[in-house]
Amino acid sequence: MEAVVQLHQISHRFDKKWIIKDINLNIQRGEIFGLLGPSGSGKTTLVKMMTGILSPVKGEVFVFGEKMPSLNQMKRYGFMAQSDALYQELTARENLDFFGSIYRLNKAQRKQRIAEVMEMVDLTEHLDQVVENYSGGMKRRLSLAAALIHQPDLIILDEPTVGIDPVLRQSIWDELHQLKDKGVTIIVTTHVMDEAEKCDRLAMIRDGEVIASNTPSQLKEEIQATTIEEVFLHYGRSNS
Repeated sequence: MEAVVQLHQISHRFDKKWIIKDINLNIQRGEIFGLLGPSGSGKTTLVKMMTGILSPVKGEVFVFGEKMPSLNQMKRYGFMAQSDALYQELTARENLDFFGSIYRLNKAQRKQRIAEVMEMVDLTEHLDQVVENYSGGMKRRLSLAAALIHQPDLIILDEPTVGIDPVLRQSIWDELHQLKDKGVTIIVTTHVMDEAEKCDRLAMIRDGEVIASNTPSQLKEEIQATTIEEVFLHYGRSNS
């Protein structure tokens, strides 16, 4: 299978503290790959290096075979950060129209995609509402819509369902699996164990290191566990 994202011996530090330590990963086309770990484990730093926002102190990151950071690859991925990068004084429609124009979608394409992504995140009725009046959960959903507006080949989502109710969270995961079936590669960071079960493969991150990586079922089978939480606790103890 084709590797869409490749991390070769990635390490990164802030000041003198190493946040990411010698990580190697290959993420394949058309899979949902989960980065599972608690807050502060290094997940966000890792995805920022995948997008080219940060450059690793050591090692190399390749996206679609091109070394990051690369302006050429920006139009091929969508990134949803933990903090909502939205214009609060604009409506949802105006936000999405702006983001669509950045990716050079024409007026007709923007109109169509705005309708599609807003339906996906169940915000169609709030399309012309000013974003500063949105709840926190609504802003997260709009941020997801913005990441999907240009139909990217790769989607990188940093804690995408924080603050979203369980019913809508399931709906979003259903949509992610439909995108995966179309060949889109999806990378999701999470600290929620049941979300990790929905991924095709996982890398468990603790203190900046990958402590285990495989499919959820194989990870559980390796240690005869019944839950991903048991697996994480097992490997967390083994590597401490």
